[in-house]
Amino acid sequence: MNLNFKNVLAIIGISALTTIGSMWTYGKWSKTSSAFDNDGKLPSNYASFFNGNTPGTTVDFTPAANAASPAVVHIKTKTNAKKVETNPNQRKQRNPFGDLFGDEDMFGDFFGGPRIQPEQRASGSGVLITGDGYIVTNNHVVNGADEINVTLTNKKTYKAKVIGVDASSDIAVIKIDATSLPYLVYGNSDEIKLGQWVLAIGYPLSLDVTITAGIISAKNRSIDINSRQSDKPVESFLQTDAAVNQGNSGGALVNTSGELVGINSAIASPTGSYAGYSYAIPVNIVKKVVTDIVKFGTVQRAYLGISYPREDMSEEQIKKMNEELNTKYKEGDGILITDVLEGSAAKAAGVKKGDILIKLNGVNVKSSPELQEQVARYKPGDKVSMQVKRDGKEVTMDVTFKAKIGTNDLSKSSKAAEKLGGKLETLDKATAEKNDLEGGVVIKELGTGILGKSRVEKGFVITHVNEEPVKTVEEFYEALKKSSGNNIKIGGVYPGYFGNYAFILNLNE
Repeated sequence: MNLNFKNVLAIIGISALTTIGSMWTYGKWSKTSSAFDNDGKLPSNYASFFNGNTPGTTVDFTPAANAASPAVVHIKTKTNAKKVETNPNQRKQRNPFGDLFGDEDMFGDFFGGPRIQPEQRASGSGVLITGDGYIVTNNHVVNGADEINVTLTNKKTYKAKVIGVDASSDIAVIKIDATSLPYLVYGNSDEIKLGQWVLAIGYPLSLDVTITAGIISAKNRSIDINSRQSDKPVESFLQTDAAVNQGNSGGALVNTSGELVGINSAIASPTGSYAGYSYAIPVNIVKKVVTDIVKFGTVQRAYLGISYPREDMSEEQIKKMNEELNTKYKEGDGILITDVLEGSAAKAAGVKKGDILIKLNGVNVKSSPELQEQVARYKPGDKVSMQVKRDGKEVTMDVTFKAKIGTNDLSKSSKAAEKLGGKLETLDKATAEKNDLEGGVVIKELGTGILGKSRVEKGFVITHVNEEPVKTVEEFYEALKKSSGNNIKIGGVYPGYFGNYAFILNLNE
């Protein structure tokens, strides 16, 4: 028994010595391991980790949720049934079950005649951005709708009208007639950081207002979804893991201060439902597009006029391109310019093939989504600095954006719009049909510009500019671009009154 006791004591002693030795060894190792510098400090990439952050602090989403949710609205749309002309030689593969249950006119489609597109109803979200009823949402939420209804969180419902849309960025502005409404304030999407908490607010799956939380998992993402509705897509999405589903489109992405930092637009999913990734349009793009739509009725889009390769090039492709352009481009250097279009803003500034674009107006650009995001913030006529690498040296030049190759027409139409003053909107479908019009542009406000000094009166519907028919605000500005001289002839009608009227507006007045 004494022997056993001695054995136990020996085992305890050995265990204690082993424990002390292990702790001493770990202490020595921890000071020299890869997680620490030799002096025991954190490595440089953790230098600002604790600045403004207390380990273990819980983020409270309650203030942001309470502030933002009343300004997010439920949008319900209706598109009336209509006949759609089809070409029998270009028919898509059809769903026979859809035909059998009345989704299509099977015989009209088969024989190449008109088919019946049934009435469609859809649901989405929107964000109030002013107290008097301006709402930003996605273009794909309201595009083609004959009726738009907006319901607030207090259950009040309003009819909405479309002020303008931009398919390239998938943004639309609609308006309801109301005052003293809650609305969201703009944040700054440039300040968004990876790992930052955000809230997605909207009406998914036709549920009541719903709030989900997640982090910013990536920036400047392009998923090639806007190319479905535009041949000039603009994509530089914020990627989050906040749960977003059908119906969230057009809803708000807000930071923990309750500021709007993005408009939820898309999800990446093999099933059509949330699978871990959602995408929002950065608010700095939203601000520019919304301002243009409200002020001009259409987006004043700037163009640089350069070509560059896709971003998934192999090493062999990069090597071949370097040889062709006599440059030393490496992936991540910036944007390799493979061509400069004649008559473009870039050509006028002195940009050359083989240049590597590294900064636009002081902002680093290393990918095409980053470049798209920066250019999307400007309008024709804006001047910015541009930095490129050429022959191993940095070259800075001034670039004046143009609307399209060789012209500055859109800038011209913008100036004309500012001179005209007033407020223009695309005529709603109901009023157009009632007055037997295919479309037009209604003068909602005369303002203090040329319109306000002319004989034209509020409510006049412009159907022609210099004898060219116009059906929308976008077509009105297109017609302005084509006009020569300072005199513009507008023709149209006063709804409810007989006869056509014409007015000559002098832009020099």
